[in-house]
Amino acid sequence: MAARNGKQYLEGLDDGRTVWLGGRKVDVPREPAFAGSLLGMAGYFDWQLAHADDCLVGDPLTGAPMNASLIVPHGPEDLARRHRCFERFARYSAGMLGRTPDYVNVTLAGFVARADVFRRQGDSRGAERLCRFHREVIEKDLSLTHTIIHPVIDKSLGDLEGQNGELATRVVRRTSEGLVLRGAKILATLGPFADELFVYPGAPMPRDADPAYALSFSVPVGTRGLHMLCRDHYGTGGPLADRPFSGRFDEQDAFVIFDDVLVPWERVFIDGDMTAYNELMREGWAANILQQTCIRAAVKLEFAYELCTRMARATNCESRPEIAAMLGEILSYARLTRAAIRAGEADAHDFGNGAFFCDDRPLRATRALLPGWMVRTNDVIKQIGSHNLLATASVDAFASPELAPLVERYLPGAKNMSARERAQLFRTAWDFAGSALGGRVELYERFYLASAARNLGLDHLVEQKSRDWTELPEFLAAAGIEW
Repeated sequence: MAARNGKQYLEGLDDGRTVWLGGRKVDVPREPAFAGSLLGMAGYFDWQLAHADDCLVGDPLTGAPMNASLIVPHGPEDLARRHRCFERFARYSAGMLGRTPDYVNVTLAGFVARADVFRRQGDSRGAERLCRFHREVIEKDLSLTHTIIHPVIDKSLGDLEGQNGELATRVVRRTSEGLVLRGAKILATLGPFADELFVYPGAPMPRDADPAYALSFSVPVGTRGLHMLCRDHYGTGGPLADRPFSGRFDEQDAFVIFDDVLVPWERVFIDGDMTAYNELMREGWAANILQQTCIRAAVKLEFAYELCTRMARATNCESRPEIAAMLGEILSYARLTRAAIRAGEADAHDFGNGAFFCDDRPLRATRALLPGWMVRTNDVIKQIGSHNLLATASVDAFASPELAPLVERYLPGAKNMSARERAQLFRTAWDFAGSALGGRVELYERFYLASAARNLGLDHLVEQKSRDWTELPEFLAAAGIEW
């Protein structure tokens, strides 16, 4: 099987997985609360077939269609091909889905491109297993998510100190079949709706840390002993016209518990190798993954710009200076994101082992600024929309013989915009920025690639090591001023 459709994807979820919603253990494929989200994820797989020219490529080994996000990039043509794929997938949800399968696919493909990192201690088994797993994902068109962060209860301690270390996922036993793991991980976005849970380093560990925590592996979500604790579900029922995002795109977030989970040796990629664990994310991960994340962000910002422009026209305030400035602000965010993508792709290069990734410098800068831009964009939506986001008729109102004439008379838009079009516009805007799902997505944007403060600080430290900074003393010396 390759390049599944939505029906095949849904059939794959019927594996007895242990998923908790509130205090209930739920049957994911048949849980009513999840119906809209499953419709949305099935739609993703149908979308790739409907847009095969952009989303799919021929498997280099078999010729069968495979998701283009799984390309192992070795040159500019590979990045260009992936770009089309990421762009098309982002348009499926207007960028509101952050953990579509192509997100983790591109990470996996990047790790395969840098498989040399897994071999630096002289043991090639992890690299070989990773490459075989990549083949399995291609051939089965699996939906992957990840969970890579240690749960931290006491922030005054290190991630693996005291109570924090007692909760973190670690090896508790080795058997002839594989590793037995116990502990927790956060946060598996898409977890209940994925086929596989891929675990890899989230951040380096101290050299003297217990190697039992230094792990990379993947397991099917239905693996015995694997528990997923879901947050409240923000997916909603009713007509999609009322809730075009909440009705389909709550991808869920889950706290993951490994209750003595057996990971077969074939799925173990790092087992206590501190060198591989600490170096993997430093060897081009950001340069690889940020192409996908920034393209999604650009699509989302462009959608938000159009949404806000249409809202301004609906109340005939587009030309007011303060409104025009806010529209131009969102447009600038979108343009800067596109410029960073173009610069990153134009200056792409070999990061080692033949791995051809984008230049990460413009993309890292954008990564650090996007959380603020996304939050500000939602604020602009609320400012332009104001009370109109709340005084909005539902689609059912237009089906009522008694109510429809009143709504059509009293709730039209400016410049001959119909009441139905106005209602659709403002309901879409509210679902984007103000609904429960909109609030969750805003929080996701703030932290899913680490906080803005952490990224800004990290970029500064990396830049200081990139070259000698001598502009100041050289300037003073040229003026004859002693430094």
